[in-house]
Parts: sequence; C-alpha cells; structure tokens
Amino acid sequence: MSLYQNDLAALDGTPGVLAGLDGKVTLVVNVASKCGLTGQYTQLEELQVNYADQGFSVLGVPCNQFMGQEPGSAEEIQTFCSTEYGVSFPLSEKIEVNGDGRHPLYAELTQVADAEGRDGDIQWNFEKFLIAADGEVIARFAPTVVPDDPAIVSAIESALA
Repeated sequence: MSLYQNDLAALDGTPGVLAGLDGKVTLVVNVASKCGLTGQYTQLEELQVNYADQGFSVLGVPCNQFMGQEPGSAEEIQTFCSTEYGVSFPLSEKIEVNGDGRHPLYAELTQVADAEGRDGDIQWNFEKFLIAADGEVIARFAPTVVPDDPAIVSAIESALA
C-alpha cells in the first residue's frame, strides 16, 4: 500500500492531505512550534520553494508528544507557521507519532531505519522521511540533520530525476 493512502486530514480539518500529495516526492516532518529545532521551518520552506515546481512537497505534521512543544490549536499553529516562517507547504492535523495512539502513517514510517540503522520510535521533533512519488519510503533522517543537509538535498534531487 502507498503511504499516500493513509487517511490524514489537513490542519484545517480538510480530509485527504496525503492523498493530495500522491505522485509527488514528499518530505514528511513531525514539527513543533516551541522546539529548539523550530528554526528548521526556514530550510523546509526553502526546499518547498526550490523544488515544488518539480513535483516535490514538504508535509509538516504537528505533534505535541515531545515535552509539550506543540501545544497550540490548529489556528494557532497555522498562524505561527505562516507569520513567523512564511510556510507555504501543507500541514496536517496534529497527531501522535509514538505510542499506543500512533497514527497509521507513522506506524509504517517508523519501520524504516535511518543512515545509522536506527528504526522504531520517533526520537524528537523534526525527524524527516523522504517519500517517493509512488508512496515508498526512500530515506529517514534524524531530527538534527538539517533540511538543507547535502544528504537530504541529494536524496530529493535523485528522487525527482
């Protein structure tokens, strides 16, 4: 099954945010507004701007499971992302990425290992998964791997080629 078939609503409640990305190369990132890594929104937006016309999108997935660093409502998250970082990429509804309430999307994503061989639970905010246009996971990147890291950029460019 393609990851794009998972039922996930947009931040505003509109159904099918993943289905709307089917056929695109997508960088799925669990995000938070009050994290030391929140500045990565700038680089995520740069990736969106630089590659969107080639069939690429970032998908921000708000999650409040890491020290309560995404406590806001959907409206507060949207306002923060647009006013502080000019985010133009889609954001999903707030979900859980670990534990018993883990969203089915992350149940699949967490089976994939990163370059160090680490799979399983999401470590922290801003863990990244690159998804191919056909819905297969290409790569997983740790939260501290910044979005403009050559490994991520190279993987995106290869997937778009």
